[in-house]
Amino acid sequence: MTDPTTGSLRVHGATLHYEVRGRGPLLLLIPGGAGGAASFDGIAGDLAAEHTVATYDPRGISRSPLDDPGADQCVAEHADDALRVLDLLSPGEPARVFGASSGAIAALHLLAAHPERLERVVAHEPPVVEVLPDAAEHRALIARVQETFRTQGLRPAMIEFAAGLKKGGDTTAPEAGTALPPQAAARAERTMANLPYFLGSIVPSFMAYAPDIHRLGALSDRLVLVGGRDSRGELPHRATAFLAERLGTELQHFPGGHTGLTTHPAEFGELLRKAFHAHT
Repeated sequence: MTDPTTGSLRVHGATLHYEVRGRGPLLLLIPGGAGGAASFDGIAGDLAAEHTVATYDPRGISRSPLDDPGADQCVAEHADDALRVLDLLSPGEPARVFGASSGAIAALHLLAAHPERLERVVAHEPPVVEVLPDAAEHRALIARVQETFRTQGLRPAMIEFAAGLKKGGDTTAPEAGTALPPQAAARAERTMANLPYFLGSIVPSFMAYAPDIHRLGALSDRLVLVGGRDSRGELPHRATAFLAERLGTELQHFPGGHTGLTTHPAEFGELLRKAFHAHT
């Protein structure tokens, strides 16, 4: 895989680090969780054979510092960041977008707000728990996690959050002492450094987000909702499946669970490529 071209983009309240590789129609990859652009290292190179692949560290994550580290976060602003990247790299053409987890929530909002900029969106397990009939229980979970974070610290809060999701998805990091190659070790270190911001600022705002069902329904021909084959019954999968049902669309399944793009990169990337080609 060739090294990407990197750059920085000034947006409201932050400076985004972005990476570009390949040639062809623009495919923007929006990361979720605490991993940033590096979470796509396993699939970006193969996708770049047919696309100009762009990804970035969301505001507040890794190499995308906030002007005010304590600033409140909201889905709409994160979606606007993605729009700014699209405007920079594909100003005249609608783009393809893939979002994972919280990044998939940003992608849903981007589609609803700016459909003219998007050719197709693939959203992998957006944890839009507000669509669920038992949403109140999950609001209570997030409130408990935030209280645990304030009173007991990061690790107990992460354990409680993981239990609520049933596996914790992309919020888990390798156990201390696990032998990793240097690049993977550096990525794990960045992920760990991002966890307090992710848990304290991203989780409560993104998991309180209610997607515009009517708007997305009118745009469902441009939207592919995806769940993990191994994550049925977990909270992000349940929310995604319920959203697909509300929109009257079929839920596709990719390999692995909530972090399938990391655990099964080759198969995941191939299915993602096919999901975009199915629209052409």
